[in-house]
Amino acid sequence: MIAVIDTNVPVVANGRADQASPACVLTCVDRLRALMDVGTLVLDADYRILTEYHHHLRSSGQPGVGDGFLRWVLTHQRTHRCSYVQLRLAEPGDPNSFVDFPDDPRLAAFDPSDRAFTAAARAHPDHPPVWEAVDTDWQQHARALQENGVAIEFLCPDDIAR
Repeated sequence: MIAVIDTNVPVVANGRADQASPACVLTCVDRLRALMDVGTLVLDADYRILTEYHHHLRSSGQPGVGDGFLRWVLTHQRTHRCSYVQLRLAEPGDPNSFVDFPDDPRLAAFDPSDRAFTAAARAHPDHPPVWEAVDTDWQQHARALQENGVAIEFLCPDDIAR
């Protein structure tokens, strides 16, 4: 199991997303625990994704499973459990413009803060899926992302459809 994990997955696992159902929270908890048990997390070598995690999660690992996930990342970031890709900027001075982000006009409105996850998935040789919980921007752009080689695993399809 290898994945790029959007920040909203551990946030939902912490129970801090109003739009997430109890079933969605449990799904995110189960998937994070499975990855922490046997999987590999894809991160970028410049720590953009890790910085994003730090903005929304507690590095102490408490009190939620999402916080525990960040603690796991910090503990395992330099082991075989984390795989790194180098994200190259497409435009100097724009920290959210990546060479590996699809050059597709349908994605012009895609959330700039989520572009690192997409670019990491495309830059990694295994092209792992991006795990997504309840962020509707991913749903709105799913077709264009998938047509540009980005696999998305919607962990909570019923919640995101609401």
